[in-house]
Amino acid sequence: MTRTDRRKATVESILVTAEQMRAIEARVFEAGIPVAALMEKVAGSVARRIEALLQEMPEVSRVGVLVGPGHNGGDALVVARELHFRGYAIAVYQPLSKLKALTSQHAQYLASLGVPFDEEISALEGCDLFVDGLFGFGLERPLSGAIAEAVDRLNEWDSPVLSIDLPSGLHTDTGQPLGTAVRATRTFCLGLWKLGLVQDEALAYVGTPELIDFDLPLADIEAVVSRPPALRRIVASCARSQLPLDRPQVTHKYKQGHLLLVASSRRYSGAGLLAGLAARASGVGMLSIAVPESLKLLYNGHLPEALVVGCPETETGAIAAFPEELDLQGFSAIACGPGLTLDAAVVPAILDCPVPAVLDADGLNWLAQNGTVERLSAREAPTMLTPHPGEFKRLFPQIERTEVQRCDRVRRAAVATGAIVVLKGARTAIAHPDGTVAFLPESTPALARGGTGDVLTGLLGGLVAQASVGEGAIAPLVEAAVWWHAQAGRLAARERSPLGVDARTLTDYLIASIVDL
Repeated sequence: MTRTDRRKATVESILVTAEQMRAIEARVFEAGIPVAALMEKVAGSVARRIEALLQEMPEVSRVGVLVGPGHNGGDALVVARELHFRGYAIAVYQPLSKLKALTSQHAQYLASLGVPFDEEISALEGCDLFVDGLFGFGLERPLSGAIAEAVDRLNEWDSPVLSIDLPSGLHTDTGQPLGTAVRATRTFCLGLWKLGLVQDEALAYVGTPELIDFDLPLADIEAVVSRPPALRRIVASCARSQLPLDRPQVTHKYKQGHLLLVASSRRYSGAGLLAGLAARASGVGMLSIAVPESLKLLYNGHLPEALVVGCPETETGAIAAFPEELDLQGFSAIACGPGLTLDAAVVPAILDCPVPAVLDADGLNWLAQNGTVERLSAREAPTMLTPHPGEFKRLFPQIERTEVQRCDRVRRAAVATGAIVVLKGARTAIAHPDGTVAFLPESTPALARGGTGDVLTGLLGGLVAQASVGEGAIAPLVEAAVWWHAQAGRLAARERSPLGVDARTLTDYLIASIVDL
């Protein structure tokens, strides 16, 4: 990989905190680039991107620009100047009279061109488009007073809002609104992706995020951000490269992994079917499914290629034990949990088995109920946990109480257990035992349906089984599985609407979502 390619991959994938971004910018300024030159370059790039968007918005003639006291306000003024020169009517809302020197100079020049300034947001009412440059990264105090009222009023208007770097009022790291925040239609993140933009709490404010790369030197980025970076976005090209799409010409089914899926009960008979269909789509060479004996015929009918293992069952229809002839160590990986119920008595055997294990649903709930999460750190093989927020809270109540930020919670859980922890959500976070955390940058609310988590379990289990018999690393495949699952949901939502993405349909879109990429 060339230095240029490495820089591009770094810029696309890393996430930075406000502190890290300040440190990187400080290095750039110390190296000698004038602040004015950098502002002109950054804001000029934003202006050109907005001009391109406006080519598709012929109805826009009057643009309202919100200007804050810092360099974010200066960026907005440069954008306003360029749009003025392109013939758009500009109106500026500047609530604070005290500006940074460079921002003040841009304001003075724009005013000299006859652009009106006003300290009341009402002066911008009726604009066809708004550019938000009130506050950028690093804001710590809640918006209050007249500015908070102005932001709330802006949010009541119907016209699109384009925010520079971050929607004003949003915390750079947590994504939480500080009192209130601008609800942007699109956010132009400057230089490097900010951590707050991939937090679930930010999604109501960010709109469509877009990176404006202004050529921060790789040396300055790597001097501040660790390698590998502690915080990352899952990039599509990297995720897809991890999938087992290319196989050697000479191979056979046992070289493509053998997954044991442990799932279902009479009460929840369909969960294992969904996981099994997803495992089939993963391309795993062999699939065995352990279910209560009473469900064996059902599973044979829906998954004829699978080896269905009927197990002794409890009075409630849960798996009571594995058959004596079932050798758990003979599998490449085990996925356990969907539809299992807490009456099942097989989780301890899986924990004691030295093969990679994916635990979901009642596999996780069993750990929480029996207080045995600490057993995970003693396992000889990799463990993957896939909790939703409720399951995570039950598994790690102490972490949930002491850590405010989601990123820190999932990181602590992974470090404490030695497991890869997949904390599901609108922006799923995947934490590794080395303390690094990767975020899924895009998904769809269409996946908020019962059974879609079972699909992820089967898909992940199938991929892990294939990695276990090959030379591939398991950790990147976990991220690839989460990405693939989301891609299938997004494609299904586009073709069928969000209402049409039930879990069974989702399994049909797994292959379709990667065929043409």
